[in-house]
Amino acid sequence: MFSLTELEFLVSGIRSSPTLAEMPRRSLRDKGIDGPTAAHVVEEVHTPLNVAYVTFTTGSSAFQNIVGVTHPELDDRVEASRRALDICGLRGGQHMLVTYAPLVNVFSQAGLERHGLEWSFLARSHRDALLLALCQRKPDALLGESSFLRAALAQALDLGLREALPENLCLIAAGTPLDPELLPIAQKLGYAVHDLYGCQEFGWLTLDGVPLRDDISLVASPGGTDLREVVVGGLPMGDSFPCSEAGHLCNPEGKLLTYKRRRTHPEYEVVVKATTRGSADLIERTARTILRIKGRVVKVSKDLRLNADETELHLMPSLIPGEDVFDPDAAVVIRGRGATALFERMVEAQFAFQNNAKTDPAWIKRR
Repeated sequence: MFSLTELEFLVSGIRSSPTLAEMPRRSLRDKGIDGPTAAHVVEEVHTPLNVAYVTFTTGSSAFQNIVGVTHPELDDRVEASRRALDICGLRGGQHMLVTYAPLVNVFSQAGLERHGLEWSFLARSHRDALLLALCQRKPDALLGESSFLRAALAQALDLGLREALPENLCLIAAGTPLDPELLPIAQKLGYAVHDLYGCQEFGWLTLDGVPLRDDISLVASPGGTDLREVVVGGLPMGDSFPCSEAGHLCNPEGKLLTYKRRRTHPEYEVVVKATTRGSADLIERTARTILRIKGRVVKVSKDLRLNADETELHLMPSLIPGEDVFDPDAAVVIRGRGATALFERMVEAQFAFQNNAKTDPAWIKRR
């Protein structure tokens, strides 16, 4: 008869499943976002091993929503971050002060580390703490929401702190549309200003109106003929912008006026028409994954073509009951590996999950 002593030995000695103390842990410091915010509570959560990390949307357009960042996406996000930092003129060994810790998630910690940039946060998430950090730490760059930066720098001038502020500071406005009133204050201080646009879901996308990724498409927006919708890797952002030959406020070469953002209405939905993969089930699962961790509606055509030479995605504005029906012949077509790269990364992540699922013996899902 099997004894309880033998069973106890098996439970304590065989480590095929971890105890709570043995489980891997990823802290705010491990993610590089160990700074204070007044809008969050620090909470431990079981994070699936199939995602690189989790973060949250900022809540600028709707309720804050959880975002999952998969491992196959990271290289493209890191490369976009590298391009942005290079254009800003930042070099390895320099120091960036970050006013809102979750913004690091958009770079990803790996993006900043590979660039060799050092970064730190405010002691408290308010304007006085920013002024103190600027005067004491003398950073090379300052990353934050533009109206917050504008108010803090204006206060510094009012308080007579000009001589205590750092010289040649690079201001990187991110998280919300650029506040144009920041520019004259920065000019008075001799500071450069850059307008960084992106989101937690997909990373940084443009700097000063110039795309940072090779898989970005600008397509006609359902919101108006004067607007262009940003589509990254085949997935629409839900944001539309005017384009101007006169250029962006921060760079005449940048044609996308990201500081004049408008929410796309009605938003595009994505329909997968063709895939290079041989499984419709894989694409249908990917569509559900994208909805759950990226908040983008992706549907799979009943006539999906498998093993195609290239992926083909059709963008169609959501239908609103009682309003005009959209003509499917007028859909925006995104095709080819270059243009659909982000979608392909999500398929890759889904494929890896299905073939290397990290399961728990105590939770068996039977089909």
